[in-house]
Amino acid sequence: MRAMGTVTVLLFASLAERAGTRRLEVPVGAGATVGDVRDRVIERFPQLAPAVPTLMYALDEEYAREDAPVAPGSTLALIPPVSGG
Repeated sequence: MRAMGTVTVLLFASLAERAGTRRLEVPVGAGATVGDVRDRVIERFPQLAPAVPTLMYALDEEYAREDAPVAPGSTLALIPPVSGG
């Protein structure tokens, strides 16, 4: 996949703590999906891999599925499940 631009990825809660950052830029190519971008983040931060099965995604502030297309310039939030009482 040839990079054609970047996507801003926002990490929340435990993901941000594990990665040591709340925001990063990920290169994307034509036809990239939410899952492709997530996989790029996991390659860079393998410690986040255990969270993948329970992640939720928001693409440009709207919930998205992992097969949703991602355009360069978009913002993708990776949201772990939030526990509370």
